[in-house]
Amino acid sequence: MTVEAAIAVCALVFVLGLVLAGFAAVSGQLRCTDAASEAARLIARGQRPLAERAVAEIGPPGAVLTTTGEAGAVQVDVHAAALGGMLPIDLHGTAYAVLEPGEGSGRAGG
Repeated sequence: MTVEAAIAVCALVFVLGLVLAGFAAVSGQLRCTDAASEAARLIARGQRPLAERAVAEIGPPGAVLTTTGEAGAVQVDVHAAALGGMLPIDLHGTAYAVLEPGEGSGRAGG
């Protein structure tokens, strides 16, 4: 009876760990999407340094900002590893914004 109880407790702890990791991954995905949206808005207004700061603050740890510019628009991608690389999942969020008048054509950047 003791062995079965020990195995059951270990299985419950394992399942709880999987559930918590899943919640952390979903939270990280939402943070990437929010960071991409905010960064696209800021870049469309011509405030790239603030966009990079917003991604660092809103996105999950280690989030990377990349932009692709087209005539009059910008696409922003935010990528990060789930739980700092502990899960084999790549989190990303993408947003698209039209540049404000006077901001020129979209600029690709790092």
